[in-house]
Amino acid sequence: MATQNILWTPHSNDTNLSRFQGHLETKFQKSFSDYVSFHKFSVEQYELFWKEWLFYSGFKLHKEPEKIIKHGIHFSKSIWLPGALYNFAENLLEVGNSNDLALVFYSEDGQIQRLTYAELKQEVLKLQKHLISLGVKKGDRVVGLVPNAPISTIGMLATTTLGAIWSSASPDFGVRGILDRFEQINPKVLISVESYLFKGKQISITDKLEEVSIQLTNTKDSEFKQTLVYDFVEPIKDFGKINFPFRYSEIDKTNPSDQLAYTSISFSDPVYIMFSSGTTGLPKCIVQGGGVLLNHTKELSLHCNVSKQDRFFYYTTCGWMMWNWSQSVLALGATLYQFDGNPFHPSWETLWSIAEKESINVFGTSAKYLSVLEEEKVSVQTKYSLSTLKVILSTGSPLPISGFRYVYENIKKDVQLSSISGGTDLNGCFALGNPILPVFEGQIQCKGLAMDVQVFDDMGKSVENQKGELVCPTPFPSMPLSFWNDESGTKYKSAYFETYHNIWCHGDFASTTPENGLVIYGRSDATLNPGGVRIGTADIYSVVSTIPEVKDSVIIGQEYKDDVRVILFVVTADGVTLDESLVKKIKERIKVETSPRHVPSLVLSVPEIPYTVNGKKVEIAVKQTVAGVEVKNKNALANPNSLDYFRDRKELNV
Repeated sequence: MATQNILWTPHSNDTNLSRFQGHLETKFQKSFSDYVSFHKFSVEQYELFWKEWLFYSGFKLHKEPEKIIKHGIHFSKSIWLPGALYNFAENLLEVGNSNDLALVFYSEDGQIQRLTYAELKQEVLKLQKHLISLGVKKGDRVVGLVPNAPISTIGMLATTTLGAIWSSASPDFGVRGILDRFEQINPKVLISVESYLFKGKQISITDKLEEVSIQLTNTKDSEFKQTLVYDFVEPIKDFGKINFPFRYSEIDKTNPSDQLAYTSISFSDPVYIMFSSGTTGLPKCIVQGGGVLLNHTKELSLHCNVSKQDRFFYYTTCGWMMWNWSQSVLALGATLYQFDGNPFHPSWETLWSIAEKESINVFGTSAKYLSVLEEEKVSVQTKYSLSTLKVILSTGSPLPISGFRYVYENIKKDVQLSSISGGTDLNGCFALGNPILPVFEGQIQCKGLAMDVQVFDDMGKSVENQKGELVCPTPFPSMPLSFWNDESGTKYKSAYFETYHNIWCHGDFASTTPENGLVIYGRSDATLNPGGVRIGTADIYSVVSTIPEVKDSVIIGQEYKDDVRVILFVVTADGVTLDESLVKKIKERIKVETSPRHVPSLVLSVPEIPYTVNGKKVEIAVKQTVAGVEVKNKNALANPNSLDYFRDRKELNV
């Protein structure tokens, strides 16, 4: 790979990363000549590294660990910080100064809400007492169908003060998408808004709440106690058939003398349940613990250079792991900015006007958002100076070279552009930015500290400067504790350890670079990823299968204009023709029952769908055929000639 152009170089070595490196050099009489040598040390001495970061970062413990890691017979059985006790919410609420801003929320319609750390704690205390009244305790699940607004943060914090487990989804999810997630974990309480704003329209979700609350009540061994409805846009007039409804506004206020109580939990106790995209069935329920926060603070402080006085913004929804990631800036005492709605309503200026007005220091978004600005030829810098902006974060999909150039030519010349990559599975990053390294176009700056990131070839050998599978041979604190309802650990091992024995295989196609950065080429499985939003094919199949005119279907993501577009191929029922009316019906059903992000760009007719001999659809083989790549293992197909129907389709080359 040829050396790429340098787009930015750091002005100062006075960073959180440099100071922590200096701390280690002094304490252990080491000298690291560059980041590569420091990273090498952090990987080789990863137990020492995490021990030092645990205490250096000021992580609040109720009891110190007996050791840093207890190694199991398998990677997945490793136990981090055995014996330690702490509380997740306490680490986010007790760092910032009481009168400093903790949360600032901008609604799409211009409404602004500001909460200091003291005010946030009062809101958390109020909800905590209410959850206690419902019997919520350590290990129970509380779920949120909430926008990226203070109610989401308050809900998560109140839940985790009790040692209970938080999980969330975005209000624009369809009923089936919500239930596919929440039914599996049998929550005790659902916190939801009554409606949300998008493109200037108020969209009610009360009908969804009726069905979701009824189904959660009827789930086997249900412990469901309440649908707690938060009046986000305007008060709900009639609860209708919502099961166990209660108005958030009617929660009893707290007494001035009341204090938050923090339940102690271990690092092996769950905090979050995250959901996979559901590519081959129901979404995987990924259980995560306190190691996530330890890794988040490392990433935010050392790699993003976030400090107590900083103002941090990430455009995300509560159905994306970047919501969880961004919450952890509170553990650094920084201010978290939130926005809910369409970032282009009423114009492209929406987010940048907030960044300018609020003197944002770190601005996070998706690669797709930046590509839309690029396509529209928007020149942000002609309207906004963004004088305080020091870091732009991009993730969700690989940022192309043109996207790197666009940022420096049209947003800000003097800014650290950090393309970051990791995943829901670890609720963090394997590769990300670095405030003391230059930015090369098209590259992620570096491997994360103490993350043993390597690229393996087809033979399972570690390679440099060539494409292969991104792997991590060494355990890390934010690795999942388990999958929910997977007592044997079979699903967990199958998800990450089938490709290479006892080595985490992440499913990304990647390569290292001569500049010691990384390039991610996309997922190596069939997960769809339009606009940086991971989408499971199972979500779409569950809708399409209910349409009588469609007999069968297969979905792929096609590389298209520096992004991915979703293509749905259908086999119509006998006597049915795929006309404009049916295409419209299919798209509308997918939009309503899953989300607008799932709607395919193209719906095309084929006479047959390829299957393996054991009856599994082969999306990857279809994707390869569409891309002009020869499918090597046709012997595994029951009907290999069916691939001919996907080759050289003129509609796919427009």
